[in-house]
Amino acid sequence: MEKIASFRKNHDVLQPGLHMFPPANGVTTFDLRFKKPNAGGYLSPDALHSIEHMLATVLRNSREKENIVYFGPMGCRTGFYLLTVNLSYEEVLALLKECIPIAIALEEVPGAKREECGNYLAHDLSGAKEELRKYLEILERI
Repeated sequence: MEKIASFRKNHDVLQPGLHMFPPANGVTTFDLRFKKPNAGGYLSPDALHSIEHMLATVLRNSREKENIVYFGPMGCRTGFYLLTVNLSYEEVLALLKECIPIAIALEEVPGAKREECGNYLAHDLSGAKEELRKYLEILERI
């Protein structure tokens, strides 16, 4: 089988930050890399789950909501994928710098009630906020 695009990147040299894949079928995938791969210190499962709920909600309510296709976690727990249409790298970077502070300001995890989430007990709001703060610091250096 042919390797998918994300497996063709050398994860030994991949650094935290924002990475863009070439568009495919009109959709551009952004790699929001919070942690250095294979270096330990991964996102905890509960914080990862909360960030997914928080940032997905904020992005899908942002000024670019019509251009957001998907936001979700990487199984390796080093970051997230953001799938978009009609947005450049610069536009996504600016959008993340706007949306992450809004997510950090949330007082509860959206969609974290039993009837809204398939694993509603597995959330960590404070851990998610701390990881989002660290990632925002990375983005501010780009």
